[in-house]
Amino acid sequence: MRNRRNHTGLINGTASLISIALGLIFGFLLLLVFNASFAVSGFNNLMTTGFASSEKLAKVFYQSAPLLMTGLSVAFAFKTGLFNIGATGQYTLGAFFALMGVVQFRLPWWMGLILGMVGGALLGLIPGVCKALFNVNEVITSIMFNWIALFAVNLSINNMPLMLANAWGAINKDRTAALTSSKFMAYNPNATIPKAGLDKLLGSNYMNIGVFIAILVAVIIWIVMNRTTFGYELKACGYNRHASNYAGINAKRNIILSMTISGALAGIGGGLYYLSGTAQYTLVKSLLGMGFNGIPVALLASSNPIGTIFSALFVSYIQVGGDALQPEYSREIIDIIIAAIIYLSAFSLLMRGWIAKRLLRNQKDNTNMGDEAPAEPANEAESGVKAQ
Repeated sequence: MRNRRNHTGLINGTASLISIALGLIFGFLLLLVFNASFAVSGFNNLMTTGFASSEKLAKVFYQSAPLLMTGLSVAFAFKTGLFNIGATGQYTLGAFFALMGVVQFRLPWWMGLILGMVGGALLGLIPGVCKALFNVNEVITSIMFNWIALFAVNLSINNMPLMLANAWGAINKDRTAALTSSKFMAYNPNATIPKAGLDKLLGSNYMNIGVFIAILVAVIIWIVMNRTTFGYELKACGYNRHASNYAGINAKRNIILSMTISGALAGIGGGLYYLSGTAQYTLVKSLLGMGFNGIPVALLASSNPIGTIFSALFVSYIQVGGDALQPEYSREIIDIIIAAIIYLSAFSLLMRGWIAKRLLRNQKDNTNMGDEAPAEPANEAESGVKAQ
């Protein structure tokens, strides 16, 4: 059993690394096409900016926290046989609930995070109920609720004076007024996630304990999925819902709980991002990309909660490096490169199958050689007996 787990980890890790390498090669070729004279230096900036200074490193950690949570959201649903493509809506509603708590009711940041978790869970609950009770595909319902969540949040904020820019909470895209984090702190000193001296250590206002909260949640999810009966039942339903019912597992309940927990994780991500004190929610008519970026994070990690920590850090690192390509390259080209790397992460599934076949073939060859090896001593023993 242990060897099988080691092989699975090796296969998943190798597949992810190959997918990342292919994406980076494609990105370099794209740089050559658009501006060959700066391709080498541009690619070098892409790969080294994240470590170029403590401020850039702090930004990598800052962006990786919500990415990790949305990646965990998608990965948790994957592990239970569901595809939660509604993480962006759950992330949006979670951000709204978190901001509403600290701005409208002046609650401390940790209660804002709890409210964000509740907001995401509520939006994840609905597709789970539709799937479990009415067998409605969760992809359809979660996509629909992405837009419902976006416009419901925008409508609510527009009708809550304290949540607009003249108090702090959010800004309208058409307005130029935006309050700084210092005014936010003056309005509610306990609203932002503590920095615990990390901002001074890395010399950046981006840094806070949010990334450590996200890592702690990832470890807890790993323990739940791999060391508890509840996690075993969730995964069993994901592998085969009908067999789980036959074994006495309540598959409908587990489907609802899975989507609810998945939504809660995305909601925490929204809270971590907007309670940092360095970001403001902007009223726009397009879905937030953070929720969708959680999909490649989960794919790169093969839906492993611990693996999502490293894949979230990588995606955040590439995003920070992409900003350093300007002004030689336009922002749209940077987005294409990052999108290509993210898109090719989906091929890790194909890579996994190919590597598994190669590994299985090598094991069979080694087994066959092992079976043939003892034949010679046996023959020698027989010939020795005959000679005597």
